[in-house]
Amino acid sequence: MVPQLTSLRRRRKRALIMGAGGRDFHNFNVCFRDNHEYEVVAFTASQIPFIENRIYPPELSGASYPNGIPILPESKLEEIIEKCEVDEVILSYSDLVCEDVLLKMSRALAAGASFRVLGVRETMLRAQIPVIAVSAVRTGAGKSSVARKVVRILKERGLKPVVVRHPMAYGNLREMKVQRIGCLEDLDKYTYTIEEREEFEWHIQEGTVVYAGVDYEAVLNELSKEDFDIIVWDGGNNDWPFLKPDLHITVIDPTRPGHELRSFPGLVNLIMADVALINKANLVHKDVIRQTLERVKSVNSRARVIIASSEVTVDKPELVRGFRVLVVEDGPSVTHGHLSFGAGYAAALKYQAAEIVDPRPYAVGSIKKVYEDYPHIGPVLPAMGYGPQQIRDLEETINRAVADAVVLGTPTDLSRYIKIKKPVVKVKYEIHELDGSLSEVIDDFLSKASASVRAN
Repeated sequence: MVPQLTSLRRRRKRALIMGAGGRDFHNFNVCFRDNHEYEVVAFTASQIPFIENRIYPPELSGASYPNGIPILPESKLEEIIEKCEVDEVILSYSDLVCEDVLLKMSRALAAGASFRVLGVRETMLRAQIPVIAVSAVRTGAGKSSVARKVVRILKERGLKPVVVRHPMAYGNLREMKVQRIGCLEDLDKYTYTIEEREEFEWHIQEGTVVYAGVDYEAVLNELSKEDFDIIVWDGGNNDWPFLKPDLHITVIDPTRPGHELRSFPGLVNLIMADVALINKANLVHKDVIRQTLERVKSVNSRARVIIASSEVTVDKPELVRGFRVLVVEDGPSVTHGHLSFGAGYAAALKYQAAEIVDPRPYAVGSIKKVYEDYPHIGPVLPAMGYGPQQIRDLEETINRAVADAVVLGTPTDLSRYIKIKKPVVKVKYEIHELDGSLSEVIDDFLSKASASVRAN
């Protein structure tokens, strides 16, 4: 018996990477692709529809995986652990609450595997130019508006920033190894889902180049060929940055009080933050802001604090006031982000819509299933579009709804690529600092960075 046990211990450890089409692939690339102590037998996928039952291709997985690596449903976790004799399950996706992490860990342990999370030191890459990272404690906290403002400030200072965006690896993984989006034509050519468009489009409209992809070492290599001065990491969900930041800004959402202390890995971001930006202060009572600030200080007393409002505006207020409107919101924020509504709903209230039409009676196909999977969603329509059929389901749901106009709270202009048979109102949201200043934070950072360069 002893020789047999020794032999088992000497074989390569078999790992399963539990993910959602982003962090999982990054963790594999930087920690396992060339690690001969491990054999990754599978990825499992959850949270995002239509991303399982694919192959992580051999062009990305490397010489040790000539057939690639299967991507299987997380629902089959126990079966995979038993069949593939999995030794370790590696948790590799974001926007979970503590209960989710406990459940996933317990399932893995009960099935006989060990369970672990890779740390920031193992998974952050170093860039050749400075990095300002914008992360959050939950999806939908307002990262994108903060990242846009950071980019504008840098441009005002005469710098040439590039945005590196957290991955959304839901399409053809071979083609998505490196994505460079510099114009709307690139957006149409190189993106596969509505979620990608939501995150890229406003940056592109402001003349900012965005890089993303599946292999972030390759992404850094490609962008180094251009003449950029600084990287702005625009985070996804509440994941920590893939690039080691020189300045780390973490956005907190007080409309979900307490989530900053019970979300994963949002709490990691908060503890690491150089700047804690409490957003949406205009949407909650001042006592909620005070309590949020106390919780922030309880885990990170060194961070500079900025308190900001999130202000919504629309391009055609005359189509909202007094009319029945269907509100379409950013998909991830109101699904796994657990928001009941977003900027579109806030705009409909601000501009005094006569009625906010409940989309549920008109939902079809995969959109109908979204409401079953996420019963917390309010009377809004998530802009779900993770594949052609789901985009068609979204289009049909919008056009079936009995409404006078469609309020697009999603950052992407859906009317560019689906046929909406109603007038469209576009929502914009921007942060406005109430206490503290992003400009001062950036200026202090640039001053210290300049002094460091002179010293060296």
